[in-house]
Amino acid sequence: MNGDVSKNAPGEALLVGCGNMGYALLKGWLSERQDVKVHVVEPDTNLRERAREAGALVYPDAAGVDAEAAIEVIVVAVKPQYVCQVLTQYQHFVDRGAFILSVAAGVTIANMALALGPRAAIVRCMPNTPAAIGAGALVCCANDVAGPAEEQIANQLLAPSGEVYFVAEEELMDAVTAVSGSGPAYIFHFIECLAAAGVKAGLPDGLAKSLALQTVYGASVLAKNSSVPAATLREQVTSPNGTTAAALRVLMAPDGLGQVVERAINAAKSRSIELGNE
Repeated sequence: MNGDVSKNAPGEALLVGCGNMGYALLKGWLSERQDVKVHVVEPDTNLRERAREAGALVYPDAAGVDAEAAIEVIVVAVKPQYVCQVLTQYQHFVDRGAFILSVAAGVTIANMALALGPRAAIVRCMPNTPAAIGAGALVCCANDVAGPAEEQIANQLLAPSGEVYFVAEEELMDAVTAVSGSGPAYIFHFIECLAAAGVKAGLPDGLAKSLALQTVYGASVLAKNSSVPAATLREQVTSPNGTTAAALRVLMAPDGLGQVVERAINAAKSRSIELGNE
């Protein structure tokens, strides 16, 4: 669900928290829409100065924000344990029609609604770290109060950071967290493993690392730009009884990579559910 980021995007937004994810979002907004007015609340002096240099109006705390500002959306990018406490500081904007867009992992819509009341429009988003370079996977779900207008604004704000998707059932967010939210770490570890195996096979350390990194990058770009599924691409590079086939017999064994990944996803999903209940 991507589109022209200038369409239906807010004229005035408030970003609460400008760490790595918040700053990545901010840079996307300001690069795509020079006319957007972004207020940033960030207690850390260095992070606040970084946001100011990017073009935002900055404040050390909620008290500094003009209570009459025409805030249309409040983007919450603080640590999960602080979300509900932070939300109550901006209740007056919500009462005037601003909606919440939260990128805090594990914080449910129900918990945010408890802090703000049942009339608050809330969109919850699970991004991942490649959003910092505009290549993220950002999955959203909204409560019943948030309508098409809020979803469209959320999409426009998130689109500069990557591909934006919406799901209707919030329960799916735990699986989303397990696949795309935590997924970059799995890929990073695979790169580590591929490089380490190359060294054990006799390659110099530097070359093994370069080959592993470039191979994962190239294969990802090829799969992204291809019109055929990954399984077909795999088959196209697997000659019968060749070297790739020999390796795939190990990776695709009953106890191979597929089963390992499935167990990993289930573990991450279970932990996401636990965190959401805490």
